[in-house]
Amino acid sequence: MNKYNSALAGKDVQYQLHPYTDAILHQEVGPLIIERGEGVYVFDDQGKRYIEAMSGLWSVALGFSNQRLIEAAERQLRTLPFYHLFSHKSHSSSIELSEKLIELAPVPMSKVFLTNSGSEANDTVVKLIWYRNNAIGKPEKKKFISRRNAYHGITVASASLTGLPPNQRGFDVPLPGFYHVSCPHHYRYAQDGETEEQFADRLADELESVILSEGPETIAAFYGEPLMGAGGVIVPPRTYWEKVQAVCRKYDILIVADEVICGFGRTGNMFGCETFGITPDVMVVSKQLSSSYQPIAAVLVNDTVFEGIADQSHAFGTLGHGFTGTGHPVASAVALENLKIIEEERLVEYAAEMGDLMQAGLARFKSHPLVGEVRGHGLIAAVELVANRSTKAPLDVAGKLGKFLAGRAQEHGMITRAMGDSIAFCPPLISTQEEIQLVLDTFGRALDDTARWSGLV
Repeated sequence: MNKYNSALAGKDVQYQLHPYTDAILHQEVGPLIIERGEGVYVFDDQGKRYIEAMSGLWSVALGFSNQRLIEAAERQLRTLPFYHLFSHKSHSSSIELSEKLIELAPVPMSKVFLTNSGSEANDTVVKLIWYRNNAIGKPEKKKFISRRNAYHGITVASASLTGLPPNQRGFDVPLPGFYHVSCPHHYRYAQDGETEEQFADRLADELESVILSEGPETIAAFYGEPLMGAGGVIVPPRTYWEKVQAVCRKYDILIVADEVICGFGRTGNMFGCETFGITPDVMVVSKQLSSSYQPIAAVLVNDTVFEGIADQSHAFGTLGHGFTGTGHPVASAVALENLKIIEEERLVEYAAEMGDLMQAGLARFKSHPLVGEVRGHGLIAAVELVANRSTKAPLDVAGKLGKFLAGRAQEHGMITRAMGDSIAFCPPLISTQEEIQLVLDTFGRALDDTARWSGLV
């Protein structure tokens, strides 16, 4: 034993560099080591149980102990533990998964390209669109527009699409050719008296202004999450997607929907595109695709995008892009079984029902002196904390309230996530009414703790 909880914790500090972690602070506090999972709960190496109000990382749709997914992985490991998709090779699990994704897509899609993560998938989209535009004789059409506070990943290209400062500071991103328009958060960025529809008008005008300033012939695609996840669970204002899409279509700009968080039931429909009326040319899915039991993601492209890619690969004799793990047979088999379970158990409809319960429960905190806004859709939500409800100002340091509350929630046996001062909720799709109530009750206790600590109440 050492100053941490266990010898294993000491080894963690000695040997691991953690993502999204202050490396110096980590040496002082050590890790929370999660040892096992059961349903919507995880247990640390000291035996303490936590309800996972974030589904891990927005992703464990079926909880942490689904036997069908475990058995699907085991069957595939015994049959074909690995094979690749290079040079005309294939295998049944990747074929069947691709077929299923095309079948489920909310708009007609043509082909699926499989990757290991959402970041890789978004990086792939950038490359494929550049590749396609070269093929169709538009080599100048290479710029991408996304939004401030967007999250699209952490590879060099996907981090350039991302609009969150912590993912860009010190990394020399974004690259040239990546632009960010305003975050569609009405609570924070609407002008005094501006309705949601008027706010959407202004954002669409801003997008068109950027397009005209840069030259429509240079803009390849507009990139967006149907509902913004890691940037704070930002629900778009009414008519936003309708108006943004109209601008994109006017100037022949592709629309890419990043469904990495929204996909497979999170917003109360199979896809966020259905919830918010988006008709994309390209879709990216991951996370709940396999309930994160295996790392996998997918890019779906329509015929318009595929044809240029296919022609270019024929001219060059190959599509010079891919990963060793592209369409990994075990990951594909688990993802396919995961989608079967979501359909068979009608978890999209169930998540919509539980989402209504969660949204109504969180709405009861709207009058709390530290709560500025409660927002969300389906089984994803956020509560934004403020020190002053009138001015929407944070405590002396932005993020201080959120960090304290998340820590108190963990002490009370719930894992959530503070995105600045916004507390996120994204419980597994299988969560019961009682488990949703436990999330609400635990949040209430942590909020009361925070109020007392802040001295504001």
